[in-house]
Amino acid sequence: MSEGITPRRKRKKIRLKKLPFVILGLVLLLILVVVFIKSSYNSGLDLAAKHGQKHVNYDFNGVSNKDGKSNVLILGQDRMIDGSARTDSIMIAQYDFLNKKVKIISVMRDIYAEIPGYRNYKINTAYTLGGPDLLRKTIEKNLGVPIEHYAIIDFKGFEAMVDEISPSGVPVNVEKDMSENIDVSLKKGQHNLNGKELLGYARFRHDEEGDFGRVRRQQQVISALKQEMVSLPVLFKTPKLAGIARGYVNTDLKDGEIFRMGTSFVIRGDKKQSTLTVPVKGSFQQASYPEAGSVLEIDKEMNKKAIQKFLNE
Repeated sequence: MSEGITPRRKRKKIRLKKLPFVILGLVLLLILVVVFIKSSYNSGLDLAAKHGQKHVNYDFNGVSNKDGKSNVLILGQDRMIDGSARTDSIMIAQYDFLNKKVKIISVMRDIYAEIPGYRNYKINTAYTLGGPDLLRKTIEKNLGVPIEHYAIIDFKGFEAMVDEISPSGVPVNVEKDMSENIDVSLKKGQHNLNGKELLGYARFRHDEEGDFGRVRRQQQVISALKQEMVSLPVLFKTPKLAGIARGYVNTDLKDGEIFRMGTSFVIRGDKKQSTLTVPVKGSFQQASYPEAGSVLEIDKEMNKKAIQKFLNE
């Protein structure tokens, strides 16, 4: 009997002797992972520091819904005019952590809106007058969407992140020749576009569709980037991308929140994405005012209902 027990005891002793080495190996692995994440993150910060602009500190009074969803106001910052900034694009991205959904509302910048404390102007004028917080208030007043955070992306930042996500370019079917006022020349057909080319494609609006065409292309670009981001190689780039985002993107999101969203999207496979363009069809008409120029007058209640339906689906 004792002879039968002895081998088991020996094996147990061997396992116990190996346990410290296993623990040591796991600790070393954890250290390597932490070092890799920190090094990659700093690499992204360094890249942004070489080319990025100094961030402006904005007061932003967004309120959390505390429902597992986060609404982020995403702004593409256009060139500076007489020392003031204007936004080239306005989007509201809702990230649903519980249901793994991403919803994006593209807001047409020519919407004629009531700006709190000012007269009516185009909705993007709110950003010029009072930064992202006044635009937040304007969107909530006119469209009924509460916003928790903001992120302002400059053009160089967009280009850098695209080139890091997909060094060989992002596949896009360019629908026509494009060159006017986008700083690149694009030819019709299927191409792999680098960061600068993809930005130009997303900004083009000199055709019969105007801003509606540009918004459609922006949504197309986001969809193409989403496909690139859920690939395995991008998983290992997540810390560096977070560093680039922190350096290039002016946001009130904390580092942990940026990393959480990025890793959740890439690792968990949060791939359900849907889009909405505001104003919705049949809810607006063209108009013109001396103080604002050509605008879109919208049926606010119709758009509010469409937005709530979209966000609650």
